[in-house]
Amino acid sequence: MVNCCGLLNAKKEPVPLKSVEVELEVRDHVATVVSTLNYENKEDKPIEAVFVFPLPGDAAVCHFSATIGQKQIVAEVKEKQEAREEYDDALSSGQQAFLLEESEESPDIFSLSVGSLPPGESASIRLEYITELAVQADDGLRFCLPAVLNPRYQPQGSEGAGVQVTSVPASQVPYGLSFSARVSSPRPVSKVESKCSLDPLQYLNTEQTQATVKLAAGHKFDRDVELLIYYKDAHQPTAVVEAGQASAEPGSLMGDPVVMLSLYPEFPEAVMSSVSSHGEFVLLLDRSGSMDSPINNSKSHPTRIGSARDTLLLLLKSLPMGCYFNIFSFGSSYEHIFPKSVEYSQKTMEEALKKVEQMGANLGGTEILKPLKHIYSQPCIPSQPRQLFVFTDGEVGNTKEVINVVKKNSGSHRCFSFGIGEGASTALVNGLAKEGGGHAQFITGADRMQPKVMQSLRFALQPAVEDISVTWDLPKGVSATVLSPPITALFHGQRSLVYAQLTGQSSEAAEGCVTVKYSLAGHASESELHFSLKPAEDTGLTVHRLASRTLIRSLEMEMRERTGQHVDRVKKKAVELSVQSGVSSAFTAFIAVNKGDGEAIQGPLVRRNVPIPIIQLRGHPRLRCSMPVNCNLAMNISPQMHPPPVMACKKGKAGPKMKFKAQLMKSQERQMQPPQSLSGAMMSPAYSDYRGVVDMCLPEQTLRDPLLQLVSLQKASGCWVLDPALAAALGKTSEEVENTKPASVNHEVWATILALIWLHGFKRDAQEEWELLAMKAVSWLRAQNACMTECVEAGNAVLGCSEQKDALGL
Repeated sequence: MVNCCGLLNAKKEPVPLKSVEVELEVRDHVATVVSTLNYENKEDKPIEAVFVFPLPGDAAVCHFSATIGQKQIVAEVKEKQEAREEYDDALSSGQQAFLLEESEESPDIFSLSVGSLPPGESASIRLEYITELAVQADDGLRFCLPAVLNPRYQPQGSEGAGVQVTSVPASQVPYGLSFSARVSSPRPVSKVESKCSLDPLQYLNTEQTQATVKLAAGHKFDRDVELLIYYKDAHQPTAVVEAGQASAEPGSLMGDPVVMLSLYPEFPEAVMSSVSSHGEFVLLLDRSGSMDSPINNSKSHPTRIGSARDTLLLLLKSLPMGCYFNIFSFGSSYEHIFPKSVEYSQKTMEEALKKVEQMGANLGGTEILKPLKHIYSQPCIPSQPRQLFVFTDGEVGNTKEVINVVKKNSGSHRCFSFGIGEGASTALVNGLAKEGGGHAQFITGADRMQPKVMQSLRFALQPAVEDISVTWDLPKGVSATVLSPPITALFHGQRSLVYAQLTGQSSEAAEGCVTVKYSLAGHASESELHFSLKPAEDTGLTVHRLASRTLIRSLEMEMRERTGQHVDRVKKKAVELSVQSGVSSAFTAFIAVNKGDGEAIQGPLVRRNVPIPIIQLRGHPRLRCSMPVNCNLAMNISPQMHPPPVMACKKGKAGPKMKFKAQLMKSQERQMQPPQSLSGAMMSPAYSDYRGVVDMCLPEQTLRDPLLQLVSLQKASGCWVLDPALAAALGKTSEEVENTKPASVNHEVWATILALIWLHGFKRDAQEEWELLAMKAVSWLRAQNACMTECVEAGNAVLGCSEQKDALGL
């Protein structure tokens, strides 16, 4: 009989997690996150609590400890199998033990086991990690505390078993979250924004270089906690030198100084304003069932698939004449619009748009690997650089395998990735862009997908930066060993980080210099960064740990590319570095054992799992996992299971072997496969319930945004046609636009001038979305040799605007 007191889940089982406290410290562009998880066992028997939770995919987990009463136990990093055996042995002998390990399939999922917590006892778990903050399109720095861990679809044929999910409505999550942040920088903090409710920003000094902010009370577990941090005069190139650890061996990574370079290239305006007319644009769209969910879990907002369709419309209208393109979509299977990429024309654009309009979230699971391999198997088109755009909500189980395929083909393309909705895998979305030499964007909350995608299209249309090299000029006797992978891509205003180990002796007054050289649009460019070799104060070992994390990830990638004895050597090196630096890896785990007074904990061990939130959308359950949760993501799903049941308590012998993988059980995954033929067939009810797929028919028809209505009428060449549809999009009658046309110009020139004036006059706030297609319209107009001054004046009169010819680009 379970003693039902304290926090309970929907099965009336006690929940050992009481609260989660998160403290964030941001120094310039580096974040240190300390999470404290407070547990209490109010049962009459010892328990083992198992939680699975998300972290940023590039986080360096560097501290794990447990406090029981007045005693603190600091965990050590050990080889993963050794740590698991030590954990099992401790539980078997009645001792308390704590195990933290990273998923072998995806570096943004961690599992935490709290073993043998005696009746009536409390424990606080402290977890610390550091991460670099990504630069956004508007120069803000994005911090994301993943509070949502979506189910990860595991492709057919994958191995491994999981644990069932315990779920409750989001409003009934039985533990709280408190979150506070401290921000400091050499430059003033101008503002901090969030889609979550925040208390007002508090400045700590008159220079406004330090500030604090807190999450307002009542946070719901239906979204990630995201902060956007803005500095004045942001993003100057910097170099930070950090002294080595006194106790570490000289000559080792932890014993020597390490430098972190932050590079921000600034390209000439002439290059930034130019648009290439070449390229093969391959668009890969996720059409799994989860894409039918609203972007921000609100029924009033568009679905992910609906927003993606609108974005593809903008993309297709913005492509330059002379390029090539194709569109792939994937779920459990994949489809393409054309057998191979075709030249962009009015005919091919119209054919693609008709098929895009019919695209729904109806292809089942999330098997992205097969379409990627198919795309890479097709030969590149000479003089048409391949640009791959991937749109996904990131619910993939084989993350590392997918990223590895992109890396292998990085020499033949650039990859731009877009994570859609709460809980999109940061490891997948960032990994695709990093290894593919492109740029990653996340669309959450009330974000519009279109401006972020169009910014990436701008990057793709710019000439690729080539022949990138980084050279070091250091004092005599000092040398640098670069720890980061070579820089393969540079974008205007986007940061590139380089870590290097400095070996040798120099005076504190000595200086070093780094020179970055590259070729852009056929012109050689270079920039220099001078920096002091004097170590910075109060950085602790932050830079060393970030450098170690970077090198560990490179070794993990190298291991997946090798075979035989070389794999063992690389793995050994990664394990040694992980243990030496105290930073987790796929091959190591944090283990802590409370030896205590030697008395064994008595009684059978009961396993407890913290419930995850479940969001009701469109009448069907939508699984969400909050931090931290038990979500090993294996579910017995049948047509009758609606909603999925909560998990019953699981009793067993002390010291069960724990092999963590966040994936579906193989047999159940096969059971949930949709039929191989998707031509008019409904997917299996079991799979539909799992993915939250409701509408297998055509996408819902909604009133189109006036901007998208106008954009949909543009021809591939860039012009518009004077017809009733254009008049309606402009908010005029056919007579009003036809009767005011200057006699000296043709219908298409007049229509295109009207469209440009309307865009500038009424949609200037969305200029990022239509800027490229407007540039195409201007290029077409220039080729017509028409009298623009008379047209612009007449167009302003019709539309009630006052746009100048120069402002229109004419």
